[in-house]
Amino acid sequence: MKINECIVVEGKDDTIAVKRALDVDTIETNGSAIGEAVLKRIALAQQRRGVIIFTDPDVPGERIRRIVSREVPGCKHAFLTKEDALSPSKDNLGIENASVQAIRNAILKVREETAFPIEHNNSVTRQDLIDAGMMGGQESQRRRERAGEILNIGYANAKQFLKRLEMFNIDRHEFARAVQEVLEEERRP
Repeated sequence: MKINECIVVEGKDDTIAVKRALDVDTIETNGSAIGEAVLKRIALAQQRRGVIIFTDPDVPGERIRRIVSREVPGCKHAFLTKEDALSPSKDNLGIENASVQAIRNAILKVREETAFPIEHNNSVTRQDLIDAGMMGGQESQRRRERAGEILNIGYANAKQFLKRLEMFNIDRHEFARAVQEVLEEERRP
């Protein structure tokens, strides 16, 4: 399957894994020390073809995602779950460990940043996260992680999760459906 957009990944192993799954072109950041030349290539790709940011579901990957997103507005985002990115020995987390199907699913479920924010009275608030048990509780991290999978926005701490909900224009109704699904899963034996 051919993907028109350029996929931004962290390194060569990620490129190999993504190209095994899809017919794509990649731009490698070579880790979290993203140079100006790489950002210029990403910006050019964004202008000409579009860009999908696809980084590891870990702290360095999220840092790279934030930098590229800040410097090159309008990128699309693809997310892998930590489970899909975990190596068989469970000692390495990265795109290079994901199955072909997990990579395809992530790329096909891209989220696009929005330039048109939702109405203020329909946006998810910090209090909504608290009420949903996604902030300040024992199960908060797990609930955010599962909601991030359902909404296809990846895992983030509470502050970043709220920013992602806004960035991807997820309103209270979509958030409430994800919360309901998380809570229903918890009730199942």
